[in-house]
Order: sequence, then C-alpha cells, then structure tokens
Amino acid sequence: MTVKESCDEFLVYLATVRGMTENTVKAYADDYKKFFEFVGPDAEIDKVSLQDLRFCVGSLSAKKYSVASINRFIASVRALFAYSQKFGRLQVNPALQLKSLKAPKHLPNFMTGSEVDALCEQPQKNELLWAARDKAIFELLYSSGCRVAELASLKMGDFSAGGKSAIVKGKGKKDRIVYFEEDARAALSDYLPERKALLLRLKLPGQKALFVNEKGGELTARGIRWIVSRYSGAEGTNRHVSPHAFRHTFATAMLSKGADVRVVQEMLGHASISTTQRYTHVTTEQLINVYKQAHPHGDK
Repeated sequence: MTVKESCDEFLVYLATVRGMTENTVKAYADDYKKFFEFVGPDAEIDKVSLQDLRFCVGSLSAKKYSVASINRFIASVRALFAYSQKFGRLQVNPALQLKSLKAPKHLPNFMTGSEVDALCEQPQKNELLWAARDKAIFELLYSSGCRVAELASLKMGDFSAGGKSAIVKGKGKKDRIVYFEEDARAALSDYLPERKALLLRLKLPGQKALFVNEKGGELTARGIRWIVSRYSGAEGTNRHVSPHAFRHTFATAMLSKGADVRVVQEMLGHASISTTQRYTHVTTEQLINVYKQAHPHGDK
C-alpha cells in the first residue's frame, strides 16, 4: 500500500470512526503533504525506514519550522504508522523510535481583568462593525471558555431556558455544557432583537445559527477571528489577541480564584488534565500577595 493511499484511508478513519473535527483532520492532512514531499506519495509504506523519518524531521528543522510544528508532524506520522500496523499494512513500526523535540515552555497568552474588560467594551465604544453582536461574542467567549469553533457552531436551540447555559459540541464530537454569567446574558439579550430584525428584513426566518453576518449567513470561526482582530488591533485596544485568548483568560481566572482543576478541565472540554494544568501558573501580583500573607515580616 502506498504512503498516499495509507494517508487517505487514515484521514477518513479520523473523520468518521474517531469523529475528529474538520480542522483537526485538515491539520493531519497538511502534515501528510509534507510527508509526501520527502518520501514520495507512491512509496510503499512498509518500505519507509526510521532513517527516512529522521530525514523528514531534519528537513523541517532546516526549513526553520517551529518546534511545535515539527512535533505535530511527528505525532501525525506516529499516528499513521500505528494505524497501519494495527491493520496489517506493515509488520515493523519505525515511527516508534521517532522522538519528539524538546519544546520550550510558554505560558498561555491570557489577558488581565482590565484588558479583557477593555476589549469587551470596544464594540460599543468604537463601533467598527456590529456593536451588539460583537459585544455578545466577546462576553460569551469570556464567560464560557468556548473554543472559537464551538461558539461559531452555536444554534438558537442549544440554549437552556433563560440563556444561562448551552450545549456545545467540542473536539471528538463530545457534547458538554458551558455557562454564561450576567454580563454575557445581558449582551446576548441586546443582540438577539437586532438579529431577529435583520433576518426578518432579509426574509431568512429559518436561520438557526446564533451569530450571523450582515447578510444573514452563519458567522464562521474565521469571521469571529477577524472581528476579534479588528477590535484588538490598532483601531481598538492596540493589543492584538486571538479568540483563544478569551479561553486562556477564562481558565486562568477560574483557577486563580480557587476552582478545582478537574472542574475547569470539564468546563474547557480537555481530554487530558495535563492540558488544563498549564493554567495553574500564578502572576507576580499573586506571588507578592502570598508572600505578604505568609512571611512573618511580610506586612512590614
């Protein structure tokens, strides 16, 4: 079986049997395109050696790919070869000996309380686009810790009575409940009448997506990223962030206020608790406060 045939079959398996999201499957596919460049799509997968795989990794490094990108490539190749071995495509799995690169540790990019408040105020303070919708997007991202794709996929029918919570479909098509505090519900309450009026004017009363664009179509994750970029760029707060920064900020705030890490893991929809534990860092201000409270001479 050729490398390309193996990759194509494995991608179908990821999308169907494993139920991975479109973005995740695309990330695997992008890695396999690089794999084709090095070993050739028509090479037999059972003829690929450990030396071939190490050459791939070395070539990516020479092309100045980041450690994170190279490690993702390695993980994608390992997954492909493990699948191929499981289903009898090869007897020996050379990828088992392919080691990941040591990655530098980076803290998640999160906002302070004042920074997230300033960004949430931008839509009404600086009307670049659709103020009510954009404020609702920011407040819901911050309140729930949703991934941007999860927020974009929200439908009107996903909400509980009163809008205090909603069901989102996370990675691996796993459903979970996310929650919305008072500011988020108030922003949503301001947006919904404007959404309804727009859809009636455009004769699109059947639109189920919560967030829509000005033509009444479903607002995509890419569209939300662009909106956040506009308000956090030079025209807005001038501290560029992505929608994921709201998720980082949510997790950091929850843990710094004493929430149990396993509860936060559930709220974020993390498969592994080690992913959630990245947020258990503390700020300098917190360290100073703990020092003052704990040290005998701290208050002097």
